[in-house]
Amino acid sequence: MPTQPTRVALVTGGSAGIGRGAAFSLAADGTAVVVHGLDAAEADQTAAEIVAAGGQAIGMAGPIEDPATSVAAVDLAVEHFGRLDVLVTSAGIQRYGDAVSTPPHTWLDVMAVNVHGVYYAAHAALPHIREQPAGAVVIVASVQGSSAQNQVAAYSTSKGALHALTRAMAVDEAAYGVRVNSVSPGSVDTPMLRASARLLGGDDNVDAVLADWGTAHPLGRIAQAHEIGDVIAFLCSPRASFITGADIRADGGLLARLAAPLPKRN
Repeated sequence: MPTQPTRVALVTGGSAGIGRGAAFSLAADGTAVVVHGLDAAEADQTAAEIVAAGGQAIGMAGPIEDPATSVAAVDLAVEHFGRLDVLVTSAGIQRYGDAVSTPPHTWLDVMAVNVHGVYYAAHAALPHIREQPAGAVVIVASVQGSSAQNQVAAYSTSKGALHALTRAMAVDEAAYGVRVNSVSPGSVDTPMLRASARLLGGDDNVDAVLADWGTAHPLGRIAQAHEIGDVIAFLCSPRASFITGADIRADGGLLARLAAPLPKRN
């Protein structure tokens, strides 16, 4: 067993996108990370890059909609690093459609990953996190849990459920000294967002679609995964010791701006 770190985190969906950004940000703060991913090679590669940069990490893989995956991830954290202090849930999928065009099996798939997967991870991790003096959970939600685009009925519903779960868990876990918060990003340059851009704009137009989506944010661009990862790492740290039950928007001002512009002056 390696030298026991002072803090250990499990990051679900940690091999790509926002979860990968969070894994690197946590490692930069000195936290050992269990990097979970759907693909074992990607999870191991992310862990290897963290180790090469001077951190501590180990990869593991499995479908987050299977409760056994979370149990195995928590067991790995405790066996390999000796403890578990932090849970970050970032695994998620996006499917498009309204309430009529979304097939029931697609609806259930989105809920299984985006909502049930978070519950399974928390259910497995919290008994260990409660044993630590300053445990923390951060749930990656979305601005679409508060507002919605067209054709995102399942995804938006799943992210709204995570906002509610954050509040409920924060109230329950406060008695154990565990803080629970969510982060709601706007558009972030991730494989999932690029897949959406490819679906809408074609293979040759992905960067142009992302740039166009960036103009909806007052900052004029989409975020990079490490920027959201830094917010997550802050919420997991002692620097956020009096923040719990909160949803932190990291959206480049997206929801701050009204869609209707002021009328033009003559």
